[in-house]
Amino acid sequence: MKTLGQFVVFLLVAVLAILLGVILGDYAPWYFAWLVGTVMLVLVAAAGGAWLDVQDADAEAPR
Repeated sequence: MKTLGQFVVFLLVAVLAILLGVILGDYAPWYFAWLVGTVMLVLVAAAGGAWLDVQDADAEAPR
């Protein structure tokens, strides 16, 4: 159920981004690119943080 909820939230965000792009008219591609770029930056940063946590946990694990 959690996955379905996340899917619905992300779907709503995508629809909002597309509607925002349509409403803004001529500036829509720039705002859409900015929005997608910001989201990608946050996702890459989160993935990097998760990767660092896994590496730290692996380094601290007894062998």
